[in-house]
Amino acid sequence: MTVAEFRNYRSLSFHPDPGLNVLSGPNAQGKTNLLEAMGVLLVGRSFRGAKAVDLPLWGTVGAMLNGSVVRGDVVREIRRGITQRDDGGWMVTGEGCTWARAIPFGWQDLAILTGGPQARRNFLDGFAAKVQPAHLSAHSRYRQVLSRRNHLLQRGLLEQLQPWDEQLAKIGVEILARRRRSVEALESEVAKLYPEMAGADHLVRLEYRSALARDVTEAEFIEALARRRADERRRGLTLVGPHRDDLVVELDGHDARSFGSRGQQRLLVLALRLAEVGPVEEAVGSSPVLLLDDALSELDPDVQRRVLRHIARQGQVFLTTAEPGLPDGSGAAWWDVKGGTVVESMGATVGGTA
Repeated sequence: MTVAEFRNYRSLSFHPDPGLNVLSGPNAQGKTNLLEAMGVLLVGRSFRGAKAVDLPLWGTVGAMLNGSVVRGDVVREIRRGITQRDDGGWMVTGEGCTWARAIPFGWQDLAILTGGPQARRNFLDGFAAKVQPAHLSAHSRYRQVLSRRNHLLQRGLLEQLQPWDEQLAKIGVEILARRRRSVEALESEVAKLYPEMAGADHLVRLEYRSALARDVTEAEFIEALARRRADERRRGLTLVGPHRDDLVVELDGHDARSFGSRGQQRLLVLALRLAEVGPVEEAVGSSPVLLLDDALSELDPDVQRRVLRHIARQGQVFLTTAEPGLPDGSGAAWWDVKGGTVVESMGATVGGTA
């Protein structure tokens, strides 16, 4: 992988191990930036939610990312550019690989448990899109229809709602079905993963909560909209649909949003992210790349050992840490990250200069 003018990396040539890679070093030296660069290369966007304008090194006219993904004997080259358009906006250019996937974990993922419903809906939609890419375009279209319908409600143009009701119902039923399948797949995985990493028996349950029935039809969706029409007119908002739904995560029969220690919550969120691996691999035929930012923080040493044992079996993994060592880092490739350089822990320089 090569990086040019990205975040704090002026120039970088990085050849990671195909297994577990530990990126070690003090904070604010570029560890998370390197994970972000790999994520942008693989999927075309920042897992941190950063805008394209914020990705190039300050004062430069753009950034370039290049790398290869491998599946068996097949090698695919990926090139991404981050450039400014004629209208002044910024964009990520280049095409990825249809079977390349990245699963990130970062501190912001705690919002899956502790944040509002939108964070949980984003998590579900992100997972669904990894398994079935058509979900991304369907979700984008749903948001467009929802925005138009809300606009009509706010202007009191109720007589114009029918075609938008029909579109919302058609796409909404599709999204609901994919989300529910996603919850079932994730629950099956996380129910095994969390006890394995926690080192004790625990019951994890996921529940998709919606005002609409499990097998709702388009006609029933439209009827539900009609029943809320008076409330919608008063509030100027669409009150029925997947944009109002939530995911409930329970640990040992208690709502995980308010139950358990900070370490338990962090481990549960990590387990939810790692639960994506199996279904994604089955869907695309290759292991996703794991980008785990400070994933072991706030976990006790025994739990850290079990997490490390698990992720070491998951294909190519990148794990950042500010610690000089880990409870069981044997078998991992270690890289020291400092000031925009990446140096193999044995002393061989791998990075360029910042």
